[in-house]
Amino acid sequence: MACREAGSMSSSRASVRVVIRRWSLAAVLELRQELMAAGYDAGALTIAHHLVGRVDRVPSRATIWRILSRRGLIVPEPHKRPRSSFKRFEAELPNEMWQADATHWLLADGSEVEILNLIDDHSRLVLASVSFSSIKAADVVQTFHEAAEAYGFPATWLSDNAAVFSGESRRGKVIIETELERLGIRCIHPTPYHPQTCGKVERFHQTLKRYLTKQAVPQSLTHLQLQLDVFRDYFNQQRPHRAHGGKTPLFAFDARLKAKPHQADSPTHFRVRKDKVDRFGRVTLRYLGRLRHIGLGLAYKNRPVRLLVAGDHVRVVTEEGTLLRELTLDPSRDYQRLGGRTLVRDVVRHVSAMS
Repeated sequence: MACREAGSMSSSRASVRVVIRRWSLAAVLELRQELMAAGYDAGALTIAHHLVGRVDRVPSRATIWRILSRRGLIVPEPHKRPRSSFKRFEAELPNEMWQADATHWLLADGSEVEILNLIDDHSRLVLASVSFSSIKAADVVQTFHEAAEAYGFPATWLSDNAAVFSGESRRGKVIIETELERLGIRCIHPTPYHPQTCGKVERFHQTLKRYLTKQAVPQSLTHLQLQLDVFRDYFNQQRPHRAHGGKTPLFAFDARLKAKPHQADSPTHFRVRKDKVDRFGRVTLRYLGRLRHIGLGLAYKNRPVRLLVAGDHVRVVTEEGTLLRELTLDPSRDYQRLGGRTLVRDVVRHVSAMS
């Protein structure tokens, strides 16, 4: 009698396990479809992460991988070198290094636009993902400072040799380089034609585009920016990352102390102001409660410019990023005349290098 009861209980437990396995299998396949339809990563790690709360017992990553493999849902990768043969670099601390790069996308009317992405090398946190009709040098500086205001300044900046990031090909410096130099931040550019140096942000481009492909074709830059914001929140706060044992980038970023620039007294208040040179060759800027007039010369009248303001330090640049004037504001004067405290020789040398 006891044997029959034991056998019955064992059979019952086996039936329960079969039901659980079937339910887990169905949940895995259903969740994979949901993730892929949304354009998100749908690997075993991500599925296991999102199954929490949806099933009583979450299968292991190996079990999920086998489920997907047996149904032909995993495409075998081509033979590669063993991981042990690669020298993999990762910054030890958040803000030890930022990677920056731009990529392209299309709007519904067929116009090509650009997306500027900044990521933290250690945590993979997406610091900024911003759309532009065409990225200008001043856009890079403004995006950099907006990210720095939210997350702090990095110790090192890594970007490729695109014209908005590097002036080396023209034997000069673009404004992001001079700004990093002013803040005591090390600026690195890889060897030309070696994009793998910026591999983490390049890899993020692929992940982002897979998501965008599954979304409605954006009708405008505003529409595209909304899609970028949604994906950035998901990537930072919900998507587990293999590099950090399944933790999200935001968790990894907040888990450790942050690196800082070598220059400890870096000013934090920064703003970008768009203006147009008036008919007298001047632009205006409010400083210490008073309107200041900055002379540029009649040669630039009616020209659109941007003012990069950090405390009393001001640079006036064209939309393309060419430096027209750099000065330290004199608080005793409303009109900041040419030839006053302006770094005239630096301006002339910079403009000549950029032309």
